[in-house]
Amino acid sequence: MKRSVPKKKRAKAAPRAKADRRSPRTAKISQATARHATHAGESKLRPGLQASIERVVLHEWTIASLDSRLPAVLSTPHMIGLMEIAAAQAIMAELPPGTISVGTRIEVDHLKAIPAGATVRATAQLAQHDGRFLIFDVEARSGDHVIGRGRVFRAIVEHQKFHANATSRASSQ
Repeated sequence: MKRSVPKKKRAKAAPRAKADRRSPRTAKISQATARHATHAGESKLRPGLQASIERVVLHEWTIASLDSRLPAVLSTPHMIGLMEIAAAQAIMAELPPGTISVGTRIEVDHLKAIPAGATVRATAQLAQHDGRFLIFDVEARSGDHVIGRGRVFRAIVEHQKFHANATSRASSQ
């Protein structure tokens, strides 16, 4: 029995370009969006970008500065703060003009205590990039000791809009 072979479908021709019938305002917004997408720097924000920051632990960064009954060791919030600075610096030069990155989430383990006066080095490496959302692998060391590690999540925002929104929240209280 002979099977019929279907005829090949002919590819449709691409539609001809038509005149832009959008309103001038809509066209302007679309052009701005296209420019932003071009400037978005997403191709520049590639996994592997990294930075580190090294500081000597100040007494003000210890838990003893908050409660003198506690030891003068680096506090977890200050360790995380150094990790966040390293993450921000890792991508700063690659961000689109007028944008910054802001922290949105942290998943960090504080593994070892280090005293005031010790040197700590926080390192961040961009692990994932999805649109405006970023994930960094972070680590803090003092000498040969890993004192903390985990992930820092950040988002890219327009600096002026972010600042205006934050300011308006403070004034509405």
